[in-house]
Amino acid sequence: MIMTAMTMTMTTTMRMATTTEGQLTEGAMQPLALLRLMQLVSPALPIGAFNFSQGMEYAIEVGWIHDEEAAFRWIHGVAQRGVGSMDLPMLARMHRAWAEGDAELAGNLSRQLIASRETRELREEDRHLGRSLARVLAGLGMREAESWQRSDFATQAALFALAATRSGVPLDATCAGYLWAWCENQVLAAVKLLPLGQTAGQRVLEKLRLAIPQICASAMALPDEEIGVSTAGLGIASCRHETQYTRLFRS
Repeated sequence: MIMTAMTMTMTTTMRMATTTEGQLTEGAMQPLALLRLMQLVSPALPIGAFNFSQGMEYAIEVGWIHDEEAAFRWIHGVAQRGVGSMDLPMLARMHRAWAEGDAELAGNLSRQLIASRETRELREEDRHLGRSLARVLAGLGMREAESWQRSDFATQAALFALAATRSGVPLDATCAGYLWAWCENQVLAAVKLLPLGQTAGQRVLEKLRLAIPQICASAMALPDEEIGVSTAGLGIASCRHETQYTRLFRS
């Protein structure tokens, strides 16, 4: 009886909560959906995201990123013109495909997403993260994820969308959570590679947090013909990272 009362209280609170930075929609998440999203974005999720910097390691090596402000500009720029204009629109379409039970469409969208990666390292990264997340989800009893463990077209976004839809996580929260996890991993890479303290890293994350809702809203409204990336610096950094002499990260 106590647990039931707590669940009712949590649900009511989430439905009614407002902040000075925005207002929750009427269809706010149930507690189990919220907890699933927290699991998916947690650094403890065993998919190995901490192994990848997505070209940031090279950008720091050559001085493109040299301090806190430069780190924010790089991450925010890629979030807007890379993740926000390619990954998130495709994530939204895969979320809808899984919700409608169209596994074939979700697979085709995942193929398109991995084909958009500009370098071998970026393709291998996405394939690794997708397969690893599929392995985690299959281990949790999600049978639809099983075949993705061996797929050459597995992407993190495809499996993230699958887990979100099966747990009742709404689309806007799915996009925000995906982008937050990506931003957090980028900031962690910057903290490791730069003379950047933990508090400075949190300042960068705070500015990114405030930017995420608008990036997600734009991504979800993007028409098919406008999906794509315009991150030349990332592409160059990723290419050159492949032959960088000393490396901590796999991308």
